[in-house]
Amino acid sequence: MNKVVVGLSGGVDSSVAAATLHHQGYQVIGLTLWLMKGKGQCCSEGMVDAAQLCEELKIPHHIVDSRDVFQEHIIDYLVNGYEVGITPLPCSQCNRAVKFAPMLTYAQQELGTDKIATGHYARIQYDDNSDRYQLLKAVDANKDQSYFLYDLTQELLAASVFPLGNQTKEETRRIAAEFGLATAEKPESQDLCLVEAHGSMQTFLDRYIKQKEGEIVDMAGNVLGKHTGIHHYTIGQRRGLGIAAPEPLYVVKLDAVMNRVVVGDRHAGGRLECTAAKMNWVSIAEPTTPIHAEVKIRYRSASVPAQIIPLGNARIKIMFESHQFGITPGQAAVLYHDDMVLGGGIIELAE
Repeated sequence: MNKVVVGLSGGVDSSVAAATLHHQGYQVIGLTLWLMKGKGQCCSEGMVDAAQLCEELKIPHHIVDSRDVFQEHIIDYLVNGYEVGITPLPCSQCNRAVKFAPMLTYAQQELGTDKIATGHYARIQYDDNSDRYQLLKAVDANKDQSYFLYDLTQELLAASVFPLGNQTKEETRRIAAEFGLATAEKPESQDLCLVEAHGSMQTFLDRYIKQKEGEIVDMAGNVLGKHTGIHHYTIGQRRGLGIAAPEPLYVVKLDAVMNRVVVGDRHAGGRLECTAAKMNWVSIAEPTTPIHAEVKIRYRSASVPAQIIPLGNARIKIMFESHQFGITPGQAAVLYHDDMVLGGGIIELAE
């Protein structure tokens, strides 16, 4: 019998992933990572719901204390980024360093299997020609999570199973109801567990970063208002600036050295190019010459065509065909070819 370790957060997606594999005849073992204290789908409440699911399915349930790993790779990473004026994307970092890699290590060393599964909406296929595992978008475009999985390695893709990749969220709910799972009607969790646990990103950050008053200025340096910390702002932000102007203004730059928030009109926030570092080429080998790809600069943004120029040292230049608004340092630039994730990296501060 095939043995698989399923990551359980206590939500409906991971519950259905486990129940589906169990129904298909796999020997399923539930594994929940304890990431932080407090309430939230992935923590105390989630662990209780995950344990209840394992009782329903009559499968073993393991809990691994991952709080120190989460503190180092996510909380410290976020705080350090916001302090220097970038807007980090923790989810891709969390998937590789906190979830998938530790899950696989635990599965191999403690549970005797090389297979792990999660409730992510994405697909994996093996390509004989390139001898590589390829990461693909989910069938459900509204739930596709391939953007957050670009940093997975070939080893992790080879070991991973995504049972929900070929179905919609509505089908997941229906399957949960058919299996009689307690999580069938459980509400959707926030995209970011820290927001769910602390109420807002600002509340979370204010626990770690001291508020420091500074100026909100326009592109010419004219002072328009005051702020209480650049970590309260992100590139492209329009609402909550607390300043009056005859036309809409957006955050176009966060100056950590001068402790300034720079605002401008929408045109000022548009750029034709950017660079990305820490590139991970997930589905293809690292290119040595320029290629064309569709690029997403935010999870909810549309893919747009661009030329990709390799710079060496896991860096690329991205040259867009049209101006892109709100390119944000710290967020991920993920490259696609149709449904395939070519790779991705972290957008750098503009020079």
